[in-house]
Amino acid sequence: MRVIFMGTPEFAVPSLCALADTFEVALVITRPDAVRGRGKRLEPSPVKAEAVSRGIEVIEANRMTPEVLDAMRAVSADIICVAAYGCILPDAVLEMAPLGCVNVHASLLPRWRGAAPVQRAILAGDERAGVSIMQVVSALDAGAYCAQASCEVGDMTSAELMAKIGELGADALIESLHGIEAGTVAWTEQDESLVTYAHKIEKAEMKLDPADGALENARRVQASSDAAPARCAVAGKGVRIMRAVTCEDMRPAAGAVEVSHGRVALGCADGAIEVISVKPDGKREMEASAWAAGLRGDDIAWERV
Repeated sequence: MRVIFMGTPEFAVPSLCALADTFEVALVITRPDAVRGRGKRLEPSPVKAEAVSRGIEVIEANRMTPEVLDAMRAVSADIICVAAYGCILPDAVLEMAPLGCVNVHASLLPRWRGAAPVQRAILAGDERAGVSIMQVVSALDAGAYCAQASCEVGDMTSAELMAKIGELGADALIESLHGIEAGTVAWTEQDESLVTYAHKIEKAEMKLDPADGALENARRVQASSDAAPARCAVAGKGVRIMRAVTCEDMRPAAGAVEVSHGRVALGCADGAIEVISVKPDGKREMEASAWAAGLRGDDIAWERV
């Protein structure tokens, strides 16, 4: 089976690797090089880096121009596979391959259609998160699905959960393609009454607030990312909270900070969160025990910033 693969971030790399190990990936479409992370230089997308290392032809494109569509047609692919490419696909792409166009979507559809399904699952307190192999249609993430896989959310960060789901998606994709090729796959239409949308995470949503509950703040920390970090100010200094959990044995008042034996707790409206690791502004990430050494005084406060 000849495949065109479309994807960009780290989440999509396991799917590309699995496809390249099983079928013939004739072409990879990915978003152009961009400034990524903390560096100032242009860096290739994770998918481009993997494709180049495997000697697979790569086209970088922000949108489906006539030139890109012509290059895709020239490949004569049997199927097009998409995983977090980052661009709306026109009907010309959806209708191009005889076996259609399928997407590795990081949610258990019909729950969490849209841009940020993993973060929304964490923020909502979902016990499980997962992936769906679905048909790409014109409407947003509305196609029928033929396979799903899931895992417990537990205490995984959004990055850890995304990586786990990426691996689950790769396995489900390969199994689905074998079924599609053999004509034995069964498609399930989504129940529109159960649809929820995972809108893009805004930075303001992730700001920690002592006026909110401990569980809500802890989920913000768990769902945070470099693009939308969980931040607050402690003793007047900005800090990103990297890991935190709700706690029962430390109960500072809302807006107060308790430091005890290297442990740090931030008081919330109905309890407290214990900080596990932090990244103070302008400094490296560190354990809370090291950070606690610099917190002096009996009346330390924290606030939303």
